[in-house]
Amino acid sequence: MFQPELYTGTKQENYDLLLKQLKALIEDEEDEIANLSNASSLLNQFLDDVNWVGFYLWKQDQLVLGPFQGLPACVRIPSGKGVCGTAIAERKVQRIQDVHAFPGHIACDAASQSEIVVPIYKNNEVYGVLDIDSPSKGRFDEVDEEFLTKFVELLQNYL
Repeated sequence: MFQPELYTGTKQENYDLLLKQLKALIEDEEDEIANLSNASSLLNQFLDDVNWVGFYLWKQDQLVLGPFQGLPACVRIPSGKGVCGTAIAERKVQRIQDVHAFPGHIACDAASQSEIVVPIYKNNEVYGVLDIDSPSKGRFDEVDEEFLTKFVELLQNYL
């Protein structure tokens, strides 16, 4: 049974604990959807000031909504469209401080003000993205990017 933690360390220490929790949740499970579901839930309870945490999976040359926490979302996103599609097209993390200033932003939740998207790979092929939205501008910093990238790197070993 999972017990929520009080994260009382530095931001880096808290992220280190998060990575340990993720590994404990997924290391004995082979089902990808179960692992993605638990990963989105874990991030949702860990991160403050976020309104959407989830995954889009690469299927038939587009991103398709996967397990998530938050309001109902856009179901399909083409490569190169919005922040998620740009992360896939450019094959790199997108850390957007103000989504309204991002050309072609797709507004699935009107409350979102900033966003971070981390591409996920399986066997060196695009698998999908981790997408996290915040109702605050400038919510995500370099530390978030570093550790969310580590989160995805750990997770993709179990997909």
